[in-house]
Amino acid sequence: MGLPGELQPECRELLVGFASSSVRLTGCLVRSARPVRLCQSCYRHFQSVTEQLKNITRAVGNSSESNCAKSLLMSDRVQLVVILSQFFNSTWEKANCANCLKNNSEGLSNSTIEFLNLFNTTLMCFEHNFQGQAINLGPSNHTEVCRNCSRTYSNLNALYNKMQKMTEQRSEHRTPLCIDVEDAMNITRRLWSRTFNCSVPCSDTVPVIAVSSFILFLPVIFYLSSFLHSKQKKRILILPKRIQSNASLVNIQEKYS
Repeated sequence: MGLPGELQPECRELLVGFASSSVRLTGCLVRSARPVRLCQSCYRHFQSVTEQLKNITRAVGNSSESNCAKSLLMSDRVQLVVILSQFFNSTWEKANCANCLKNNSEGLSNSTIEFLNLFNTTLMCFEHNFQGQAINLGPSNHTEVCRNCSRTYSNLNALYNKMQKMTEQRSEHRTPLCIDVEDAMNITRRLWSRTFNCSVPCSDTVPVIAVSSFILFLPVIFYLSSFLHSKQKKRILILPKRIQSNASLVNIQEKYS
């Protein structure tokens, strides 16, 4: 018979399994913190921790005293296993990793894989056209990058916007994409606009300019039409006076004839 508080062998085995999976997940999260790659790098470790916790919660020993769930989850005030599992779940939810994975969380979704591949292609284009020059801290113009990588960057940006719309359609509330995709897009946009000082020409530029010009000239058109209208009205009002003056002239001529 063991000492009071000592775990049964089967419970000890479950605790060691949870500890090992927690160590692997913690190390993966820290290593993937910058740049953020935690969803794509750590989802297998997160699944392992989840499975180990499920094994603990449904494990029952030979008697009520040796119930592993009670011994490992509720036997003391600290409840370290519970705290760790809550931390992992909270981190995973804040990162919105579910939006990067398939429904069963067994791997990355097709859209996420497509985005990450295009992201890597965009970075390779930046690096290739930058020709190994040192990146300045301040913004500067890099014509080669802007010209040769414009299409790739536009495709990446369009795919990101499409993924955002798809995520919003699946949820009633505005739900962000997973942190891996968000961070990758933010990095790309900062490089494109701030570091390389590039811009993407908008396809709607001509209609916008036309509408803006029309709105700008509306006051001119209004005042011009008002001026012409008032001038024409003034001519109409003056016309009877001319007729009256001509009639008076005829009367004077008849009087002295």
